[in-house]
Amino acid sequence: MAHKAGFVNIIGNPNVGKSTLMNAFVGERLSIITSKAQTTRHRILGIVNGDDFQVVLSDTPGIIKPAYTLQENMMDFVKSAFEDADVLLYLVELGEKDLKDEAFFQKITNATIPVLLLINKIDKGDETQLAEALSLWQEKVPNAEIFAISALENFGVQEVFTRILQLLPESPPFYPKDQLTDKPERFFVNEIIREKILMHYKKEIPYSVEIDTEEFFEEEELIRIRSVIMVERDTQKGILIGHKGAAIKRVGVEARKDLEAFFGKQVHLETYVKVNKNWRSDDRQLRRFGYQQK
Repeated sequence: MAHKAGFVNIIGNPNVGKSTLMNAFVGERLSIITSKAQTTRHRILGIVNGDDFQVVLSDTPGIIKPAYTLQENMMDFVKSAFEDADVLLYLVELGEKDLKDEAFFQKITNATIPVLLLINKIDKGDETQLAEALSLWQEKVPNAEIFAISALENFGVQEVFTRILQLLPESPPFYPKDQLTDKPERFFVNEIIREKILMHYKKEIPYSVEIDTEEFFEEEELIRIRSVIMVERDTQKGILIGHKGAAIKRVGVEARKDLEAFFGKQVHLETYVKVNKNWRSDDRQLRRFGYQQK
């Protein structure tokens, strides 16, 4: 049988379940998931291999109207997802009626590649709501095949994956067959720490934070990690640390547990907080953190 391989890119509004779907496909927790918008900042690849196929999945940031340079760079990741896709997955949630950016929507409806429109979170509604959604999206995106799924409950996910395999072109693999993602270990350390901050802090704090893992030493039974949590202002640093360091300690403890599960061995994690003023609008800093594409 001929070998198939291709790029399958997931796009949609914030919080529609793109990261949950990506993780369901890959069978690993590559993308962090919280209830807050803009949880995903990067374009993250997850690679699913079989004897005669390689599916290179891409999770992208939720589509927003950018307010500062970091968000503009995040939307560049979404634009790039249109450029190299062999199959496009447009994810909406039950009850949603439009995309937040009309230009992106036009790209979807005018796409010359296969588009699978996935109505997610159908476990949150009833048959009447689903019928209305199917009718709405068939009219709005006539070039798409429509699937009703629940990524969280893993309902309908296998059917979508089977259809993806049918649509992929014949090609040799793009990555080694034992490779799971294009990101290094330090990236996942940063993401897991950032996830805990998204979970436990409110307002602007989670969006002003960037993680820089300065040290990652892997021994036979232990990984030693030193990560710096950067904020934009001194007041944010105080909030992040909390009274007598209690708040940042909770972040460290929870992140360490997830890191041990992710890497499958004991982790020693040290976290520090420092101020890096206006990093979200600084092109040099954004390049350093991997937000600007080369």
